[in-house]
Amino acid sequence: MSIHVHMIAPYEAMIPVIQECIPHFPELDIQYAVGDLMKGAELAAHAEKNGAEVIISRGGTAQRIKDAVTIPVIDIHLSGYDMIRSLTLASQFNGKTAIVGFSNITSGAQSIIELMDLPLKVYTIHSSEDVARLLLELKSDGYRQIVGDVITVNTAQAYGLKGLLIHSGKESIIRALEDAQLIYRYLSKSNVVSMILNDLVTLEHPNLVILNDRNEVIFERLTDFDHSPLTDHHIFLTNTSLEFHKSKIQNMFMVDDFQLAVTAYETTLNHISYKVYTLEKEQPYAFAQTGVKAYQEALAEPVVAESPAMRRALDHIQALYQHHEPIHLLGEKDTGKSFLVQYFHQLYSDGGLLLQIDMAQISPDQLEKIPLSNVRNVEFIHIEQSVPDPRFAAFVQSCLPRQIGVFMLSEQQLDQVGTGHIQLNTVIMPSLSDRLDDLPSLIQHFLSRYHQKYGTNAVKIKDDALQLIRQSASFMTIGQLKQLIKQAALNETDYVISAETLSRLLDGHSASNPIQLEGTLKEIEKEIIQHVLREENNNQSRAAERLGINRATLWRKLKE
Repeated sequence: MSIHVHMIAPYEAMIPVIQECIPHFPELDIQYAVGDLMKGAELAAHAEKNGAEVIISRGGTAQRIKDAVTIPVIDIHLSGYDMIRSLTLASQFNGKTAIVGFSNITSGAQSIIELMDLPLKVYTIHSSEDVARLLLELKSDGYRQIVGDVITVNTAQAYGLKGLLIHSGKESIIRALEDAQLIYRYLSKSNVVSMILNDLVTLEHPNLVILNDRNEVIFERLTDFDHSPLTDHHIFLTNTSLEFHKSKIQNMFMVDDFQLAVTAYETTLNHISYKVYTLEKEQPYAFAQTGVKAYQEALAEPVVAESPAMRRALDHIQALYQHHEPIHLLGEKDTGKSFLVQYFHQLYSDGGLLLQIDMAQISPDQLEKIPLSNVRNVEFIHIEQSVPDPRFAAFVQSCLPRQIGVFMLSEQQLDQVGTGHIQLNTVIMPSLSDRLDDLPSLIQHFLSRYHQKYGTNAVKIKDDALQLIRQSASFMTIGQLKQLIKQAALNETDYVISAETLSRLLDGHSASNPIQLEGTLKEIEKEIIQHVLREENNNQSRAAERLGINRATLWRKLKE
């Protein structure tokens, strides 16, 4: 096993010397490139990504590289031979000469100049930014030749001065490679242990991600993924759970057509906190079909329950949920049944999934094929025809021992005789007219949302405007209230929604779809059926469901 060494030469003339030294170190895999300062740092970073284990460079370039990589960087130090050669050449110049550089150059140069009594002056800089200003001053003082490293010589030549580069000889490069060899011997021992531990970790955790205290990925090994499936949102949710639980946690996320299981814990090393994620790619869901949807994301909206009716409903649902009993939510369309299911999923999901199963699109015999290993809650919709089926009941009963919450939603009361296979626990959802105490908070929530989303001005509602809504609540659903407040916020120019603005919108709303209550009973009945059909976009199944009749009866009444 050889160590991968990458040498970054700050000037082209160093390459032949490097090539001459390489045969002396057969146990090192030595690559090289030319690049000064930032270019050298970029080359070093690229070399590290390609497997380099040690970088060798010189002077300012080496300093830049140390900030750009995480592997050892060896600085090629100037030997006494290098300095004597360069200073002897410089002293032959017929004109004033200055040696300009960092202390690693100038300290040795000063000693040699004094020892050899050379006609040279030494100037020490502390930053690359000092070079240009100093050289301009030296030029004005009559200096004609500058001796130093690459940046000093290039700047001198740009100012019309003669530049003499201090070259690194074979002795200096051999010494740097010998240092790399020492590191190789140390790393070879450490690498054996590291490789064994790496193999053990990979066998146990083939997909491992480690983040530092700034949530930057410092280690990533993903055997089962072409690229990281983690999004910033996944990381945010996982870290939030870690902070809350203060122990190992597991979250489930839906990614494309599979589940991503993320197990995470936090550890501290040298007073720095690290988060360790292990990822597992679950099998693609067998229910990736029409009629079944999976959700994992937490609900972002609050539940308003200041009215006695809503508080009572929430208390009953919570009691049933905690005793792992199936819950039947009965209520008109748009009374927030699905919203409450999401709310309870948020409270008790523990990172699991919420399944929404539309029994109008899936047959009961397909339910047993649905995997439940990572499911925490199931929401059934359009259940009226399926509840009597023993296969539906069997699936519900299979959820309860696993402590999977079961919610059945309907807009009509279910036939208790036909539900003998399931013990129904019905909670009636309060209508908006039963939730008058919730109106101020609901309206305030909607106004805040539209202010954030559309930049609307209105942030409050006047008391007389609120009274108008109270009077109309019996004719509205929550969805219609939300739409009304949206329109009011978009049309209100003041910071407070006025009764005038609401009156115009309420008048327009009531006039938009009028029902003519004139004529015979059959004619009024037909007018109501036509009105419901328009609201349901001519969907006869949905219209019949709302009217409490079957499709055949609906069709017959339309033909009469």
